[in-house]
Amino acid sequence: MTTDVKAATATEVIAAIEALYAEAKKSVLARVSTGGKLEAALLDRHQLAAHALAYVATELEAARQLLAWSQRVGGDHERAIAHAYLGELARTLRASVELGACESVAIEELGVDPSKSVGAPAVVAFAAAHASGDAYLSIAREARHRGADARGGASGLDETLAQMKAEFRRFVASEVEPIAQEVHRKDVLIPRALLTHMAELGVFGLTISEEYGGLGLSKVAMCVVTEELSRGYIGVGSLGTRAEIAAELIHGGGTEEQKEKWLPRIASGEIMPTAVFTEPNHGSDLARITTRAERQADGAWTLSGQKTWITHATRANLMTVLARSDPSEPGYAGCSMFLVEKTSAPDDAQGDAMFPDAHLTGTEIRVLGYRGMKEFELSFDGYAAPGDALLGGIEGKGFKQLMATFESARIQTAARAVGVAQSAIDLAFRYAEERVQFGRAIAEFPRVARKLARMVVRTQAARQLTHHAARAKDQGKRCDLEAGMAKLLATKAAWEAADAGLQIHGGNGYAEEYVISRVLVDARVLSIFEGANEIQAQVVARRLLET
Repeated sequence: MTTDVKAATATEVIAAIEALYAEAKKSVLARVSTGGKLEAALLDRHQLAAHALAYVATELEAARQLLAWSQRVGGDHERAIAHAYLGELARTLRASVELGACESVAIEELGVDPSKSVGAPAVVAFAAAHASGDAYLSIAREARHRGADARGGASGLDETLAQMKAEFRRFVASEVEPIAQEVHRKDVLIPRALLTHMAELGVFGLTISEEYGGLGLSKVAMCVVTEELSRGYIGVGSLGTRAEIAAELIHGGGTEEQKEKWLPRIASGEIMPTAVFTEPNHGSDLARITTRAERQADGAWTLSGQKTWITHATRANLMTVLARSDPSEPGYAGCSMFLVEKTSAPDDAQGDAMFPDAHLTGTEIRVLGYRGMKEFELSFDGYAAPGDALLGGIEGKGFKQLMATFESARIQTAARAVGVAQSAIDLAFRYAEERVQFGRAIAEFPRVARKLARMVVRTQAARQLTHHAARAKDQGKRCDLEAGMAKLLATKAAWEAADAGLQIHGGNGYAEEYVISRVLVDARVLSIFEGANEIQAQVVARRLLET
C-alpha cells in the first residue's frame, strides 16, 4: 500500500461495510427465495452463506453502536477502541467471515467483490492505521494505566445506572468473588444467605412492575446488574435469569389472578422459579416436545414425560412447564404453558429426598462449569397440577408465550457473557502485570499486550450491542433480531476473552486453583443455552432475509 493514500473516515468505513452487506444480502436472498418468498429447503441448502450474512450484520451493528458510544462519551481511548474494532472488521471482511471455532466462510461465497467496498484503498488505509499491531499496543498501554472499571473506556451510563453498577460491583467484590471458586471446585449450591441478600437488593424483581412488587426498572438496568453479578460468578448472574423468564411469561400471558399470586413472590425472592422446557430428544426444537399434560375430570392436570437441563431444580418451588395438552396437534399449536408448584428440598438432601413430591424424580447432570445451581433431568409420571396452573387459562398458547420471552432471555444471556468476558479481562490484566519473565512484566510483551487490547475491544463492542438491544426492548419495539445479534457476539467475545486470558496465564491457567480456569469452562456454555448459536444464526438470518 502506498503511503499517500488518504484513509477513510470511520463513517465512510461503516458505509463500505454496509455496501458489502447489502451486496451479500441480495446475493443470498436470490439463492434462498422463490418469487421473493423465502423457502425453508433453500435456506437449509445455503445455510453457510445465510449464517455468514447473519454474522456480517451482527458485527456491522456492533460497529455502529461502538462508534456511537465513542462519539457520545468522547475521549481518545474510546475512539481508539471503536476504530480498532471497525478497522479489524473491515480488514477481516476482505477475506472471510468468522463464525466460530473451526468455522469460516470465504467472502466470495457470499457472492460479493470486496474490492468495491472494504477493499477500497481508503478503507484499507483506515484499517492499517487503526487496527495495526501498534494501534492495539497503544490501547493496551492506556488500559494498563486505568483502573479495572475504566480499561474499556467510559461507561456512558446515566447517573442512576452508574450508581447501580458501582453498588453491585461492591456487593460482588465483598460477597460473590470470595465464595465463587469454592462453589465451583466443590460443586455445591450457592449459599442461601447470598440469595437472601440478592433478594434484598431487588435482583429478582428488577424488571417486574412496581404494581406487582418489583422495581420496575429498564432492561438496560437488568443488563448492568447481570453483567456485574456474572463478572463475579456466572452462577450468581444466572440466578436472576430464572426469575426473569418466569416473570416475563406471567406478565405477558398470565391472568390477573396469576400475576397477583406469583409476581410479588418472585420479586421478593420468596419463590424461586425454574424453566422446564427442553426435552432429551428435542433440544432447541421445542415445537416437537412430547411431555403430556392431561386434563382430569375435576379440571386439574397431570404431567407425564421427560425434561432435561433443568437448572436449580432442587431448590425451585415454581416450575414453568411447557407440555403438550393436545396430542392430536403435533406442532406448536398443541403446546401449553403451566405454572406448577413443587417442594423445595433442603440443600443437604440426597437421593429421592431431592425431589420429595409424588410422581416427580430427578437425576443430576454433572457439568464442567456453570455450577452453583446444578442441572437435572426430570421425570414426570402423573405429576398433579391444579386447573388454574394453565398460563392465561387458554390452551395451545404455550409456544408463543415462550417465544415472547426469548428477547429478554437472550439479552440477559448476552449481558452474562459480557460479565464473563470482563472477568477474564480483569484476571488477565492482573496476572500479566504481576507475572515477571525475563526481567519484565509479561504485559509488556507485544503478543500478550495485543491479546489484552483485543479482549477489551471485543468486549466493549459486545456490551454496546447488548445495551442497544435492551434499549429497543425498553422502547417496546420488536427486538428478536437485536437480541439474537447481541447473544451471538457477546457469547463469542466471552469465549475469546476466556481462552486468551487462560493463554496469558500459561501453565498456571490450567490449574484449578487459578480463577481463569473456572472462567474458561463457564464461558463455554454461553454459546449453547438460550438457543445454541447455530440456531440463533438461523433465526437472525431468517429475520434479515424477511425484511
